[in-house]
Amino acid sequence: MGSAELATYAAKKGLKSHGMNVGGSHSFPQGKVRYTPAWHSNSFPDGSYAGMPMGVVFEADGVSVYHAGDTALFSDMARIGDLGIDLALLPIGDNYTMGPEDAVEATLLIRPKVVVPIHYATFPVLVQDASGFKASVESRAGVSCLVMQPGDSTVVTG
Repeated sequence: MGSAELATYAAKKGLKSHGMNVGGSHSFPQGKVRYTPAWHSNSFPDGSYAGMPMGVVFEADGVSVYHAGDTALFSDMARIGDLGIDLALLPIGDNYTMGPEDAVEATLLIRPKVVVPIHYATFPVLVQDASGFKASVESRAGVSCLVMQPGDSTVVTG
């Protein structure tokens, strides 16, 4: 699954794909996928247009997970929150995505039960303090924050 453009690209490479677009949803055997807006650039390695950037809400077994992607903060995150998000994966890297302060504001709009910071500490320009974000989001939004390391796992319940 992916944007219509990405799915077409994958199909041309011989991969099975299912194209979708922002605002669309589809029920797969594993669960329901809904694509949301995401505000950032989006291109293939050769620089050609890769379709509209998107976040995704995945719903399965009574649990709803929102992966915001590389997005900036935008006010319609409140509408995504209206879906009843159990876990939100939000970028805090800054420079290419929203930074920690905007991610706290996004958490206030989305109102998830748990938030996980993503897309930080991968490049020198993306150095962020995940523990500082955790402290800020837990005190300002009253939302539990889980800072994960590569290889970590967790169980999400609805």
